[in-house]
Amino acid sequence: MSRHIRQAAAALVLLAVAGCSGGMSAPGSGDTSPSILRAGSSVLRDGLAGRKAAPAPAADPQDMAARALAANPGPLILVGMESAGTTQVLAMVGENGGMRTYMTPSEQALILRGFMLSGTRGLGHDLSVAEADGAAALIAAGRSGTARRVMRYYTGDGLERPLQFDCRIGPGPNAGVMVEDCTGHGIGFQNSYLPSAGVSRQWIGPGLGYATIQVLRN
Repeated sequence: MSRHIRQAAAALVLLAVAGCSGGMSAPGSGDTSPSILRAGSSVLRDGLAGRKAAPAPAADPQDMAARALAANPGPLILVGMESAGTTQVLAMVGENGGMRTYMTPSEQALILRGFMLSGTRGLGHDLSVAEADGAAALIAAGRSGTARRVMRYYTGDGLERPLQFDCRIGPGPNAGVMVEDCTGHGIGFQNSYLPSAGVSRQWIGPGLGYATIQVLRN
């Protein structure tokens, strides 16, 4: 097992022990391959609810990551879309001003600023951009506080519509886990982060739901 795979596995083991708390296709795409992301997502959700984490899928989740790491020397992430039950590896294709764009061969993309999801492309119901610098600073520092988050989406007429949320940030029930609990517009969602392990579960929007992100190589 490579060093990178061991690190990814160790991150999920840490989450499982701590009890903290689905690829890249639009819902209904039909790709249902098991993955390390779905295991990580379950751990994040169950731990936040104070429940025992469900066992990982029987299929070996390291195979997908190992093949990707062997084939691509650059930065990689593994992303699971929960509503679609899909998982894919995304490779970094560009970096600009602290923003990294990761893309699949079919040109579906996630944009990250550090550990924070900033946007999506090619998925349908895409997040144009997320503005959450205040939350990101609190999470990175491991501090509690409040912050405002703006999520921008394109409407059917091609205009960009901002949705504003008020968020409370604080530690989860276990060491290293930070939780961002947001409400607004009759919607509530909860993001979970373990920055030290490169694992997070983040809400994209009403149309796409949650994505679980595992950094395989920076």
